[in-house]
Amino acid sequence: MSGLSVFTPFITSVVREFDAYVPGRSVAEIKEAYGLDRVIKLASNENPLGTSPLVQKVIREQAAQAFRYPQAGNPRLVKAIGELHKISPRRVVTTNGSDEIIDLLFRVCAEPGVHNAVAFSPCFGLYTTQSRFAGVELRQAPLRPNFSFDFETLLRLVDEKTTLVIITSPDNPSGYAVKKEVLADFAGQLPPHCLLVVDEAYVDFAREEDGGEKAFSVFSELDAHPNIAVLRTFSKSRGLAGLRLGYAVLPEELAEYVWRVRLPFSVNLLAEEAGLAALADTDFRGRTLKVVAEGRRQLEEGMRAQGWDVVPSQANFIMVSHPRVSDAAKVNEGLLHRGFIVRPLGSYGLPGRLRISVGTEEENTLLLEAIGDVMANLLN
Repeated sequence: MSGLSVFTPFITSVVREFDAYVPGRSVAEIKEAYGLDRVIKLASNENPLGTSPLVQKVIREQAAQAFRYPQAGNPRLVKAIGELHKISPRRVVTTNGSDEIIDLLFRVCAEPGVHNAVAFSPCFGLYTTQSRFAGVELRQAPLRPNFSFDFETLLRLVDEKTTLVIITSPDNPSGYAVKKEVLADFAGQLPPHCLLVVDEAYVDFAREEDGGEKAFSVFSELDAHPNIAVLRTFSKSRGLAGLRLGYAVLPEELAEYVWRVRLPFSVNLLAEEAGLAALADTDFRGRTLKVVAEGRRQLEEGMRAQGWDVVPSQANFIMVSHPRVSDAAKVNEGLLHRGFIVRPLGSYGLPGRLRISVGTEEENTLLLEAIGDVMANLLN
């Protein structure tokens, strides 16, 4: 009898039937699999400029303290986040990436087998995996064909047992976003027992010509709508994806309960120090936003010139499809052989589409050349 057979009785039925979230493939993995010396990764929406020099300096300086536990509750970082958004620090919960707070909200706000949550489909994969793991039904409303939000259909899924409604804006994988007034109006239509969770992982990349972050972020609506919660991450514009650091801004009472159950040291000491440095390095963040805005335009124009359809994006990625490509995995495979990682969207139920993260000008140029080469081989 194998070890798995022996221990299967001790594993819950939910875990035995669980389909894990599948992250994008790493640079090291592709180098080894395809025998490549250089790989350009444009699949996971990471910062095209890497990590802030100030953050790197702080990590080196603090490395000797890695044997210490971080201060419980990360009070300095919580205070800094509160000051950044001009809100009470009692509303802030820091977490091991925004993934952790997604998991915690399902556990804190919904009774297994009793309550439900609502989201659009397709959505970020962790909403589906973690709701299932928590034993909470996730009801999903389809996006419109142009990937815009159908709030009327979403609202019809809400009932007296709904405690969470989750919206990602800008959305993943399309990059579609709605203005803050629309989200505030929707929050006002929800029953008082229902929390609207707005995942703003990409909101700081919103186009300046459309009003930028201020036009899309719901932070200015929190006082008027106490049933809104906001999720943010340090992984994107602040370049800390590898250190896993995120946070939520919640109603104060809910934040207190989340702190009670959050693992005491889930944000490690180096991540906290790096987060403080990332907040301080406004120059690096400003350069990141500029590079992304210019690179997004470069990719949009370059892909359209090659006959691809591009969904307008407010994020640091674009979603594309081609009228002559029904299975984008073939394009993806061709790119992998040439040393480029993008994200095929079959797991999102969108087999004909790719998501491409914005890189540097050089990376974008090389990718466009590689896609042109792949398509010439596929279509000719």
